[in-house]
Order: sequence, then C-alpha cells, then structure tokens
Amino acid sequence: MGHALLGVFGLFLLNTLLYGHAEDPSPVITVSPSWLSAGASVTLNCRVKDPSAGWKFYWYKMVPDPSGNFYYSYELLPGSSSGTEQDSYIVHGQTHTAGYRCRAGRGDPEYQSYTSQSKFVWSSDIHSSASLTVSPDRAQHFTSDSVSLSCEGNSTEWRVRRLLTEGRYRSDCSSYWWGIMTGSTCNIKTDSSSDAVYWCESRSGEISNAVNITVQDGDMILLSPARPVTEGHSVSLSCRLKRRKFDSIVFFYHNEKVIQSDSRWELNISAVSKSDEGFYKCRHSGRESAQSWMSVQANRPKAELRADDRDIPVGGSVTLTCSVKPSSSGWKYFWYRGEKTSEPLSSQLSAGPIRVSEGGVYWCRGGRGEPVYYTESSDPVTIYKISPNKAVVTLQPNWSEVYRGERITLRCEITDGGDTEWEYEWRTTSSEKPPDQNEHSITSVTRSHSGDYRCKGRKKHTQHSSTGWSDPIKLTVSDKLLPVFTVSPSWLSAGDSVTLNCSVEDPSAGWKFYWYKMVPDPSYTYYSYEQLPGSSSGTEQDSYIVHGQTHTAEYSCRAGRGDPEYRSYNSYPKFVWSADFNSSASLTVSPDSAQHFTSDSVSLSCEGNSTEWEVMKFSPDGRYSSDCSSPWGTMTGSTCNINTDSSSDAVYWCESESGEITNAVNITVQDGDMILLSPARPVTEGHSVSLSCKFRSQTFDSTVFFYHNEKVIQSDSRWELNISAVSKSDEGFYKCRHSGRESAQSWMSVQVVSRPDSSSFPVLLVVGLVCGIVLVIPLLVLFCYRASKDSCFVRPVQSESANADHVDHENDHYSALSHGDVCLYETIRDRQEAEHDSCFVRPVQSESANTDHVDHKNDHYSALSHGDVCLYETIRDRQEAEHDSCFVRPVQSESANTDHVDHKNDHYSALSHGDVCLYDTIRDRQEAEHDSCFVRPVQSESTNTHRVDHENDHYSALHHGDVCLYDTIRGPQEAEHAQ
Repeated sequence: MGHALLGVFGLFLLNTLLYGHAEDPSPVITVSPSWLSAGASVTLNCRVKDPSAGWKFYWYKMVPDPSGNFYYSYELLPGSSSGTEQDSYIVHGQTHTAGYRCRAGRGDPEYQSYTSQSKFVWSSDIHSSASLTVSPDRAQHFTSDSVSLSCEGNSTEWRVRRLLTEGRYRSDCSSYWWGIMTGSTCNIKTDSSSDAVYWCESRSGEISNAVNITVQDGDMILLSPARPVTEGHSVSLSCRLKRRKFDSIVFFYHNEKVIQSDSRWELNISAVSKSDEGFYKCRHSGRESAQSWMSVQANRPKAELRADDRDIPVGGSVTLTCSVKPSSSGWKYFWYRGEKTSEPLSSQLSAGPIRVSEGGVYWCRGGRGEPVYYTESSDPVTIYKISPNKAVVTLQPNWSEVYRGERITLRCEITDGGDTEWEYEWRTTSSEKPPDQNEHSITSVTRSHSGDYRCKGRKKHTQHSSTGWSDPIKLTVSDKLLPVFTVSPSWLSAGDSVTLNCSVEDPSAGWKFYWYKMVPDPSYTYYSYEQLPGSSSGTEQDSYIVHGQTHTAEYSCRAGRGDPEYRSYNSYPKFVWSADFNSSASLTVSPDSAQHFTSDSVSLSCEGNSTEWEVMKFSPDGRYSSDCSSPWGTMTGSTCNINTDSSSDAVYWCESESGEITNAVNITVQDGDMILLSPARPVTEGHSVSLSCKFRSQTFDSTVFFYHNEKVIQSDSRWELNISAVSKSDEGFYKCRHSGRESAQSWMSVQVVSRPDSSSFPVLLVVGLVCGIVLVIPLLVLFCYRASKDSCFVRPVQSESANADHVDHENDHYSALSHGDVCLYETIRDRQEAEHDSCFVRPVQSESANTDHVDHKNDHYSALSHGDVCLYETIRDRQEAEHDSCFVRPVQSESANTDHVDHKNDHYSALSHGDVCLYDTIRDRQEAEHDSCFVRPVQSESTNTHRVDHENDHYSALHHGDVCLYDTIRGPQEAEHAQ
C-alpha cells in the first residue's frame, strides 16, 4: 500500500513539474438534463482545471452487483476504454435513473486522476418492475408532517435511498437519522428542512422512479404531484400557507415564468401535455415556495424497432422493422440514424421493413393524420458494420482443463488488424464478464469463471464498424487437482527398488512432479513430509525410483505447473510395506497367524530399543492411518489388543517415540467358517513351516486344496501343508478351499539367511592385504628381472586397466611383438640354433660384431623365410606337419625327397589358417576355442563343437595375432615386459 501511495504521489509531483502547477486530483462531472424524459439523450461533461493540457477522459456508469448484496461497480461506457479526447460524452436513449462518473489522464506513462464524485440522471417514469409511491402524494411537505415512501415491484427485498441536493453521498433509510425502514416502507423524519431525491433499489439491482421531496420549515409550500402526470389527464397545483389564508394576489410560475396571477391559490390544468412538464413554484406577499418538478408521462403509443441482426456482414445489409402496438391502420414510419432531432432517413406508408448497410444508432417512430400525430420514439438500436478482420479468443496457457486457483489469460486478437486502434467487447455465459479490453487476466480462477467466451473488436475512430463475434472458447474450471499416487511393489523384500507414480488427467500439460517421504516427528505427535533427493525443483517424469528400500515407508506426491506455479493438493499417501524384522524394532502377533476368526483374542506387541510404542493400523480401502484406540483397539503398555467383533483386513505396524518403524503385518479377521493359519511374520530361509486350513465349528470330511499364487500345490485329505525347508520361491499368496468354501489369501514372506556380521569385514580386509603384499613383492621383483631380459615384447599404447600383471587382450589392441615370428622361433628353438637354421634369413646385416646371436635392436629386417610354416614344423615335427590339415603346398618342388619340407625350393608352402593352427597346437584345440584370444565371427556347419574345424571355419582367427602366441609360450607377466 505504501509503495502504491508513493507511486501516486510521484506521478503527482511529476505532473506538477511538467505542467507548472498541481492539478486538482478530482475532476468535476456534470449531467444534462438531470431529470429526463424516457428515451432522451444525456450529455456528460468532465471538467479539469486546464482542459488544453492533453487530457483524455474515461466515462463510467453505475452497475448493480448481480450477487444481490446492494453493491455497485462502475464499468466503462462504450468507446471510452482508451479514453476520449472530448471532455463530453452523450448517452443515447436513457430510460432509467442512473449514476455516472469520469476520470482524466495524460502523459506517457499515463498519469490518471482520481475518479469524480457520482452524478445521477433522474427518471420519474414509473415501471411495473420497480416503483416508488409517496404518501401523501405531493413533492413538498412542512416539517413535522408524516411522510412515508413505499417500494413495489418484482422483488421482496427493498431499500429506500436518498441523495441530498447539495450533498455528495448516498444513504439508506435506517442507516442514518432521517428514516425508519419497516418491510418495504420507509417513514421519513421531517423534523428539519431538507431537499433530497429518493428512490427504491431491490436486492437484485432494479431501480425505481425517482422522487424529489422538499421539507420546508417556513410558512408556505407548493402542493404538486410527486409522481408523473399522464398526458391528457387533468392536474391541480395549489399554494398553501401553514397558519393563515391568502388575502392578496397569488403568483404561479412555470420554469420561472408567471402563468397565473390572481386571488386563486390553485392552478388547474385540464389536459396535461408534454409542454406542461417542468419546474413550478408560487409566491404571495413577498414569500416564495420552493420549486418542484412536475413530470408528464406520455400517453401516446410507443414505436418498437426490431433488427434481424445487429451486425452487417461484409458487403451485406440488415433488416430493420418498425411497428406500433396495439396495431392499427394508417401509420407511416419515420427512420433516424444518430440524433432524434436529425432529418428522417426515409418514410414509408406501411410497416414494411427497410434494409440498411451502414452502421450507426437507429430510431423510428410512427405518425398518421393531418396534422401528423406522432408516437413516442422507439428505443435505440445500435447496428455495427462488420469489417473483414476476424476476432479470435486465445487462452494462455492453452490447457484443456484448468483447476481452481490457477492463473489464466484470455486474449482477444484481431487478425490482420494492422495499426488500427481497436476497442473490445466480450460476451460470456459465465457469471464473470471481462472488461472491454483485449486482454483479461484472472489471477485465481473459480468455478464461476467456467463458460464460453467470445469477443469482437470495434474500430476506435469508427464507432459503428466492428468485427464479427469470434468463435467461442470454452473454459472449464475444475476443483483443485488431487493427483492419483501408486507404489510398486506394495510389499517388498529388503533392498528392493520401489517405483512411485504420480498420475494427472492431462500429463502433457507441462506438469512437474514433487515427491515426499513420511518422516516421524520427534515429538511423536504427527508426521511431516520431506522431499526426496532430486525433486526439490520437480521432475518432468511422472515416476520416481527409490533404490534400496529396506523398511516400511509412506510416500506422497504433488504436481505443479505454470508461472507463477500452481500447485495441486498433496496426493493421498501410500505405504510400501516391509515384513522383515530386526532387533531394534519388531512387531509380533499372538497367536502367530495372519488370519483370525471374529471374536478371537488377538494381541500385537512391540519390541525393540524403545520403551514407548504406538501400534498403527491402515485399512487397504482407507486413506488414513490411525493408532490403537477405540473403536478398533486398546493399548496397554507396548501391546495392543485388537477388537475382532467385525470382519476387517488391515496392515498393522509399530512406531516408537524416536521414530523407529517395525515390520508390517497384514491381518485378516473373518466372520466366515474357514481361515488359513499361516505365519504372520517372515519365515527364515531353510526353516520348516506349516500352513493349515481351519474350520470354526466342524472337521474336514473331503479333499482340501492348498493354493500358492492361485495354483493348486496340494489336494488330499490332509488339512495341513508342510514345507520342510523354505526357499525364496515359496514366498507368495496362500489360501485353502474345501467343499466349495474358500479362505481369504495371506502373504507368506521368506527372509533370506543373513550373511556373517559385517563387523568382521575390516579385520579380514587388513589380514588379506598384509598377506597379499608379502606374497606379491618377491614375485614382482622376479618378474621385473626376467622381463628386463626379454626384448621381443613392446606395448606402444597402455590400456586403462589397473592390473599391470597380465596382458589385457581386450583393451590393449595395439600391443605387438617387435619382430614378429623371429622372437617366437627363437623362444622355441634357442637363439643361436635358430640363427643358423634354414628357415632363418638375414637380408640386411647389422654392423654388430657379435654374430653369435640375432641383434634384435639393429637387424630390423631379420625374418623367417616361410613365416609360420617353420614355427609349425618346429613344434609339430616336419613330417607330421607336412600332412596336417593346416598345412598347404600349392606349388610342388622337384625334390624327390618327400619326407621333409624343402624350404629352399618350396617357397609357397604355407599354413592355411596362419596363427590359428599354431595356437591350437600349443594350447589344445578345445581349450583354445574358448580362449579370450580366439574369435570365430562365422560359425561353420560342423556339428562337432569340441574342436576347431580348420577346413570349414575359414575365418577363425586370433584376436591379437602373435601376442597371444608369445604370451602362451613365455607366460603373460614375463612377455609383457619384453622389448
């Protein structure tokens, strides 16, 4: 409020600086005439001190509140939503009493003045829906006279109001000292002189005719009728003295002109006409009465104007029809557009319609005879010429459903409107009519805003040119949203993940979701909900996963959207139940069964680290939890004795003062004849368990069926189901059936055998680390020593593996042997022997003087003449290798000796599958096939899967070539550190 006042004061000071002086904050409004004849035009004038200083003027009319609370609001008159440059405004066809105000504004941003005081235009015409009568029927009274004002019409609730002629404020009968309201009649007090206008108002907003009553404390008054006189009737006005008689000339005045002056104290008019309407007063011996208005009500018929449409379509016209009731012959009709004083548009000798193609305010009246006798003019009808532009209503945000409390904006948009200035009009079926502006924001919608909204635009400087009505947009406001919340699973095994789901009717409408968990309050009086991690700003997904749930817990959700954000109600909470129990908090059932008969004695006991407990209950079909108290239970210490007089199905658990929650137990109380006796608490894995079917009052005489998850698992005469060693697969729902009758089903939970106490883990970890270090350090020293001797192995790219004790064949793709098969061959045959072998060739001699070994560092081009062939022959024996399926000789040498491979002549001898056969030979086929080095991208059709089919599986290969071969022969740790 303070900021608003400072803002207004700031604008006031700015106005003073710009224009040199401080303006009167309130303009003055005047109305003319103040008393009107039905259908007359009323001119409003808004006066400011400096009318040439760029002011714009805004015009308002008093509108009764439709809620029936005797309140009034002021709505802008047509064409003034953006202000008018003229300081006057004409209201056409005024028929009833009405109040008006004005306001002035100027500048950019616009400074706006205060709103003026209200001014009324009074109508004395009587209407059947609302009328005021005065008793006695005269406009002037002496002080101490008894005067009553009565309201009549369609309403049963009335109030009499008055406005002093020189005053600014309206007041009600009984609200102040001037009257007492009894039913629909006000008895006014005439103790002192006054001059005021009185009228009736109904609770629904109807306004009666107005009566100007003067109370005089002098010696003389004018007796004139308070209500209108009908045209053609006679009327008598008289001058009256309070204490004596008239002894000289009495003067009567009409609108300040003497119309009678003689000894008569009465003025008689035999046939009143409209020209007799006006102000009357009398004077005698220098004393003068107050003046009173005498209204003349026309007795002539009134013309009626009808239009088949108020909007002229583009390039079209509308039909206007004028008629007189009761209908009679001989009438001709006169048509007007604009002021009634203007010349007629046309005349017709019949009541036939006319067609018009221009917008404007139209009137008509009938006339006949010579001289012409005219009817009363019709009520005005405003016709608009439709422009080609189209009005469209938009809703922002554009949601299919809006909830109570949300913020929305309705906007009227004109297509191809260009730079044209528009005024807007709304039509709605709701009880909330938007103001005549292009945008209407509702900060908090209610059901009363529901309805269809349409709008149209009028060109500001062409008052009677408008668009057509837009297509309607339907706004449906629902009660505040309550999301639907689900959890899965509802019963869990320790450590399970739980999925929460928050459902709304329109999930695509920009919702965000907030997730909450029930947190016990330490004061043990209630629960609070804290947000789950990652949901403080809401999640776009309507689901949320809680990992590693171990205990019973309660969750809830809420949805929100928009800016500022609208938030739904919190959903009804849902529980995730855990049947697992621990030493710190547990619930036991006595007797230990999940099902009981009505009238059985059942107790629930809480045990654990706390001394103060509460047993809680939650019905599956309910929405709220309750503690052990009447009517369903009685709490004694840490034990709750539940009442089993009626059947029920509920989940029970214990809560401690410190907020610990026990295992949950689902207990069913049956009023039938049969139940299933099954353990209420979880059964430990590996233990035995017995489930039995029990009758209330008889024994079993035929087959008993036991079901596990709706499947029959035992059907014989035994009434007991025994499981010797329970496993996790035995967990689930159980029930029994006998002779067509069936028990309720109960869940049997199986608790997995717990692992050794985790407290021993640190000791074992320390011991393991010490032993590992003692064993590993000597091995590392040895491996490093041997590895430093090996020059064949190179690893140019190190993998990310943290284990450096082996070759990572999967990640170290670029590991290689520095000299290919040479190192492999030397490893198998011995370096010196291999150097002089027929397989070995040195095309480029190094400069090393030492010829006793191969200089791997300098002899870069040393090679085997036939690659893997010599390696293979060395490992397998030449004669054996020559006939092997791996071996191929595409070109036969001329050598007569077929007992060995002639490496000198048979240059093209080769292995058909390269290193695969070598690797296979060294590691054994079955072992090699499943090795990480071995890859078979194409499977052969061979049915023998225990060996590598070299003939069919042409694409079998080693993943890393010679590396795996070398690794296999030398050992991975030793090979890894080779050069």
